Amino acid sequence: MYRRKLENIVDWIRNDKNHTLLVTGARRVGKTYLIREALKQEKCDYIELNFIKNKELADILKNYKDVEDLELRLSLTTNKELQPGKTIFFFDEVQEVKDIVTMSKFLVEKTKYRYIMSGALLDTELNDLRSAPVGYMNIINMFPMDLYEFYKAVGIQENVIEAVHKAFDNRETVDVFIHDKLMALFNIYMIVGGMPEAVKAYIETNDLRKVSKAQSNIIELYKKDFSKYSKLENLILNEVFDAIPEELNKKNKRYYIKHINGKTTFDSVKINFEWLSNAGVTIPVYKVIEPKAPLLLNKKRSIFKLFLSDVGLLTNMFSDETKLMILNNDKDINNGAVFENFVVQELISRKNKLYYYDDKSQGEVDFIIEYHGNALPIEVKLGKIYKKHCALNNLLKNKNYEIDKAFILNRTNISVEGEKIYMPIYMIMFIEMAKTDMIIKPNLDGLCV
Repeated sequence: MYRRKLENIVDWIRNDKNHTLLVTGARRVGKTYLIREALKQEKCDYIELNFIKNKELADILKNYKDVEDLELRLSLTTNKELQPGKTIFFFDEVQEVKDIVTMSKFLVEKTKYRYIMSGALLDTELNDLRSAPVGYMNIINMFPMDLYEFYKAVGIQENVIEAVHKAFDNRETVDVFIHDKLMALFNIYMIVGGMPEAVKAYIETNDLRKVSKAQSNIIELYKKDFSKYSKLENLILNEVFDAIPEELNKKNKRYYIKHINGKTTFDSVKINFEWLSNAGVTIPVYKVIEPKAPLLLNKKRSIFKLFLSDVGLLTNMFSDETKLMILNNDKDINNGAVFENFVVQELISRKNKLYYYDDKSQGEVDFIIEYHGNALPIEVKLGKIYKKHCALNNLLKNKNYEIDKAFILNRTNISVEGEKIYMPIYMIMFIEMAKTDMIIKPNLDGLCV
């Protein structure tokens, strides 16, 4: 299955001899698979060491005396002949041996080999370790398969996606046949989601019950992790996680702290939200006081909506009736949580930082991102009345906010009405964080002879 991050790993293999590489992300997003694919594609001489499957490896690599001692210990892990400058050691599940990450500087500077690491962000400790060897380690964050990757996995050709991308750029309607096919596949993605095991089950069987089983197994795995860390740090991760569907199903979808185990303040439970976010399990979307760039300065840290990192896992926590309504393109469906969760994970996977806006006098707008230097409101309207959006109208009328356009994601083909751009929800896959030209030459006129 095609993954966009493959080219980043391949680029490291081909061009970067001065850094170790760390690939991180939530459990089961496909880190190990993708690293293997890249190493095989490039015909690398590599040795894979998994710290969960082989607990003795950690003992072998501990307490080395110097570089020669470390290289000797590494040679004990394999029967293969090591080739200086060519052999790549692939350390998998490094969250089990966190010292390996902090050794990056030593590994790059002193040894003859190259190193790529993979680890699940199961706690804030590994998340902090990622920044430890600054200058010696590159980091790739992986997410569940996005809609583009899902389209590719089920057989949509690149020329079709390119044609739709062109329609997005030019604000032109998509061919009706293509639009209908992409919307139907979008509905399936809302149920399957992007966890590779679930996508694989769907592609091989088209059986949504097998997809659901794969998703339930992943949730069970997450909860085992929760239990392990909850005992160590007195966390209430299960309670926070289990409440997500109910909280998102409320009218304003805001996560209310008082609903969690009798807690009343954000500070009393914030470590749980931080843990789940750092582990890649959830995505918090914070409220902004004003929809003005830079949005970070308007952020309210204690008021947020909490989404799952994968829409398929969320849908699996709802009823089969909800799934059928999605599949049938039912415009009466009253579960915006699923569609908003999709938008969140798509935008995050493309490096966008997103927020939401809610004001008693102006109303609530689903999401706001910074797009080409300006605040861009995004509304998700999958029901019949997709052109009713009072809060958005209020923002567009407010000259203090200087908002020049808004996206309304819905089921219909693309159309433009003034500042409002109505587009099919699958076009969210083209909204990348805008890259800013950071090459600035100093003006030394008059100072240099």
